[in-house]
Amino acid sequence: MKPPVRKAVAIAGAAALVITLAGCGTAGGAGGEAELSDEPVTLRMAWWGGDGRHERTQQVIDLFEEEYPNITVEPEFSDWSGYWEKLATSTAGNNSPDVMQMDQLYLASYADRGTLADLGSLDVDMSGMEDSVRDSGLYEGTSYAAPISTSMTAMLVNTDLLEQIGVPLPENADSWTWEEYRDWGAAVTAASPAGTYGASIPFTEYQLQLFVRQHGEELFDEDGVAVSPEVLSMWFQNSLELSESGASAPASVWAESAGLPLDQTPMAVGAVASFPNTATLVSAYSGASGANIELLPLPRTEDGVEDFEYSKPGMYWSISSQSEHPAEAAALVDFFINNEEAAEVLGAERGLPATTNALDAIFDQLSPEEQSVVSYSESREPFIGSAPDIVPNGASNIQDVLQRYQQEVLFGQTSPDDAAAAMIAELQQAIDAA
Repeated sequence: MKPPVRKAVAIAGAAALVITLAGCGTAGGAGGEAELSDEPVTLRMAWWGGDGRHERTQQVIDLFEEEYPNITVEPEFSDWSGYWEKLATSTAGNNSPDVMQMDQLYLASYADRGTLADLGSLDVDMSGMEDSVRDSGLYEGTSYAAPISTSMTAMLVNTDLLEQIGVPLPENADSWTWEEYRDWGAAVTAASPAGTYGASIPFTEYQLQLFVRQHGEELFDEDGVAVSPEVLSMWFQNSLELSESGASAPASVWAESAGLPLDQTPMAVGAVASFPNTATLVSAYSGASGANIELLPLPRTEDGVEDFEYSKPGMYWSISSQSEHPAEAAALVDFFINNEEAAEVLGAERGLPATTNALDAIFDQLSPEEQSVVSYSESREPFIGSAPDIVPNGASNIQDVLQRYQQEVLFGQTSPDDAAAAMIAELQQAIDAA
């Protein structure tokens, strides 16, 4: 079985704090050969999340300490925004945790400044991952992060709503184009009560990556922004046509719903028939809406690249280059991603495991919705290409930037061409300045 998982969302201000890391490098012993010690060792392990994650993580720490009785793990956890503030401050002070939960939005920022250890030189087994998943932890050819969980983007479709209004999915919904999706969405809107729409506008950096790859391009490369103004303009034009055709909600409705909590979004309250998002969120949307939700592929670009898909890590484990105990830190990371008993405790709380053996270990305890995510991901295997370059240093706020320009296009404040040119210039300037 090939793994999936969830997406992270950028927060304003965290990127600015990462800038304070400039000049921070190795202060401990993560360089050279690392061997497990027989002496008492204390590790600090940091992550973000809610109470459920904290409890499960602590249970796995307890299991790890049973297997390695000379190692004590001190947990450090907080919410998303507080986590990045603490991590930036501690790393700048050469006091970062030995093991830290990492996100792809900030991976390049930390790796570029020498604050993360090379996992390729440590004993962390990632052989149970797809190549594209494992390689998503690379920065400039070096492995700085071990994926914890992965997912793919899907079109979430409320089949109960379609049954109520009498509009079926098109027969080619497993290979539909953006134009076909727009036409179908407009038909659903026309048959639905006022305020209910058939389609949704794609809105995330991950979805933009996929759209760009459909056109044979990449969003980023080693020099910064790689997407052409023409393809980025097509993205904005596609969003504008979805809105203006009536397939999706008008700009005002889209803007109002952009920052809502999941259980208040149009998909969760039954006000839209389809919504592109991370496939593993099907359980959350199904629970919130009480509806049956089917996972379908994101629409394609006609005559576009076939292998545009990739599995995106929901989050990673990284090891600090400042750690005085890199071997023990590596053992802890390896335990979290490969130990089957640990996988059973963690379940799918962080998303579906990135390693095959861990996913197999928990498959029977997954909900029907979670098992549908596994099936969906397996169905997309023929369309998986190589992993894209991660978001570069300086572009961690791409989600905010993308949403701002998209909103300006939808409200008619700027054209798709002008938005594309301005967004590329803004991101490249930030990358060059980082």
